[in-house]
Amino acid sequence: MSAPDDPTASARPGTTTPDARGRTGLDAVGRDLDRNPGVRIHDVEVTSDGWHVLRRTTFDFLGRDGVWTTQSRETYDRGNGATILLYDPDARTILLSRQFRFPAYVNEHPDGLLIEAAAGLLDDDSAEDAMRREAAEELGVTVGTLRHLFDLYMSPGSVTERVHFFAAPYTAGDVDGGGGVEEEGEEIEAVTIGYDEALPMIADGRIVDGKTVILLQWAALNLF
Repeated sequence: MSAPDDPTASARPGTTTPDARGRTGLDAVGRDLDRNPGVRIHDVEVTSDGWHVLRRTTFDFLGRDGVWTTQSRETYDRGNGATILLYDPDARTILLSRQFRFPAYVNEHPDGLLIEAAAGLLDDDSAEDAMRREAAEELGVTVGTLRHLFDLYMSPGSVTERVHFFAAPYTAGDVDGGGGVEEEGEEIEAVTIGYDEALPMIADGRIVDGKTVILLQWAALNLF
């Protein structure tokens, strides 16, 4: 006699059984949303559960004409993040990073080496703690007082990530170490740029990272 079927035997890892990172319940995210009465969630399917999670959600949407339609959207969940603009008001400089970004390289960037503000995912930390961690790891700066600027959804058509934006002063004497986490394959170079250079670098295409452009525009209104 054959053994009874195990209901978890065919379950996708990350749902009722752990995935490679030990996660379960990945298909439960979003099922209980009820903040918008014009949206009714029907189903959440996990389509990829690598380092981050890709989901396909089916829902009913109430249009302005009063008609309900069934729609489906894919969302890429990589967690939330934080980024910071480090500036030296006396030297009139900002401290950025340069590192290789394969997604940019595969989408027509000449060499994939992007100049960016320090940034990273929150993981299990608060936005403030995560930002201090990333500033130290990437640029070797121990940040003092953080100024929270705003929180933005960077690609709301498909990516769930919300980024917390910060700014903080620094001096050249604050820089010690940095370069990224070797075990994570990071190879990060610190780049010091004068206030007067920053906006022209956006105009001529040397700075093309969205979060960095936003921070520099904020700086142009508040610092430069």
